[in-house]
Amino acid sequence: MLIAVLAYVGIQLAIGAYVGRRVRSESDYLLAGRSLGYTLATFSIFATWFGAETCIGSAGAVYEQGLAASSRDPFGYAACLLLMGLFFARRLWNAGLATLGDLFRKRYSPGVERLAALLLVPTSVLWAAAQVRAFGLVLETSSGIDPIVATSIAAGVVILYTAMGGLLADAITDLVQGSVLVIGILVAGVAVVLNLGGPAGVVAAVDVDKLRFMPEGTGFWGGLEMWAVPICGSVVAQELVARVLGSRSAVVARRAALMATGLYLTVGVIPLMIGLVGPTVMPGLADSEHVLATVIHAYLGPVAYVLFAGAVVSAILSTVDSCLLAAGGLTSENLIASFRPGLGSTARLRISRACVVGFGVAAYVLALYGGGVYDLVEQASAFGSAGIFVVVVIGLFTSFGGAPAAYAALILGAGVWLAGSYVLELPTPYVLALASAVVAYGFVGMVEAVVTQLRVRPVIALAAASGARPEPCLPGSAPRPDTVGTASDE
Repeated sequence: MLIAVLAYVGIQLAIGAYVGRRVRSESDYLLAGRSLGYTLATFSIFATWFGAETCIGSAGAVYEQGLAASSRDPFGYAACLLLMGLFFARRLWNAGLATLGDLFRKRYSPGVERLAALLLVPTSVLWAAAQVRAFGLVLETSSGIDPIVATSIAAGVVILYTAMGGLLADAITDLVQGSVLVIGILVAGVAVVLNLGGPAGVVAAVDVDKLRFMPEGTGFWGGLEMWAVPICGSVVAQELVARVLGSRSAVVARRAALMATGLYLTVGVIPLMIGLVGPTVMPGLADSEHVLATVIHAYLGPVAYVLFAGAVVSAILSTVDSCLLAAGGLTSENLIASFRPGLGSTARLRISRACVVGFGVAAYVLALYGGGVYDLVEQASAFGSAGIFVVVVIGLFTSFGGAPAAYAALILGAGVWLAGSYVLELPTPYVLALASAVVAYGFVGMVEAVVTQLRVRPVIALAAASGARPEPCLPGSAPRPDTVGTASDE
């Protein structure tokens, strides 16, 4: 079994290395030359989003606490992809960005760009850590080797895999991995249903108490918190935005996100079903995150189980390389290059690859000591994203507010979430962070507007008195960079 998994990984490494030889610049590395068509873009979005939290984390959470523990995945994350396709994809592509961080520079200022990148990078590293941990669980289950050794092997593989390629290599391997993933998960689901005697047997094996869609006692605000994290926190993730920006056109970006939504939702319900029947067919598991692998191992033959293991590994690899690539791109493009604008494309490419290795090591440490797969992903979706979401939405769709408003929303959004989660231990820290970011942006934005009017009025009055044509702003001042916020939808 271990040999089969390693052989599959070796094939993916070979594909990534071969395609990676075409990478000549940071643009190739991060955007694949904006060449992704429908097939590559759709499967890349799907395979990136369908990660360890869906295969392993969600099934484990449902095994322990029922459907209420994982209604966010796949349903919340599918809603995130749907929103991207319906509202964000076309505008983001038309804005001509290389990373999401570029939006903050074009719309606000280089300083806002750097702050946003500092908030976005930890999200990608946390998400990568979840995938590394899940890969280690697969190796541990399939071979029985020590968990630390398994996680170390997993980290080494994913760091090498990511550093060699770029978005194009990622997208091509995503196509292979996504195909294996769909086939493997579907085969696993059918096998479990057949071994339980059909749909009636599945229904009989499910504890009715585990079918609650929301945890008992969860009020309106608690439910809003559960759904706001995956939707608002993930729609602005660089991993998703990169696929949109790398698409061949705005139309391709939009339709690929919508098609990936349907594919993700269809395949994503199968791990939930296995998690629901798990307590009946495999009671008393010491680690609930092993439920998917344990059930499949019991019900499938060796060949089919290898296919399932390949599907899980595909889900993990397709997500982790995207996370590390996102972190490396944000750091090189929006942090380092922001301070050193004279860096050439080749130098930026080298920096991006070095950052990938560094963040891979950080993800490895978090995978060992940072908690379970599902917890890591939830932290990744929530960390700093409340302010990011507010600033992106307002900046992309309106011309209201400037750099001070963006600073206020980013800082207050992150600060309120951190304080609410770890200091005050509030039940709805993310919703409170979103509200705080909106209020901060709105208040500072209005102050900006008032100050601008107070500065402009004397100039207009003086110009009127002298008969000169009034200028819309003070001499020497730059107009607010609001072109991104008014980008055409076409």
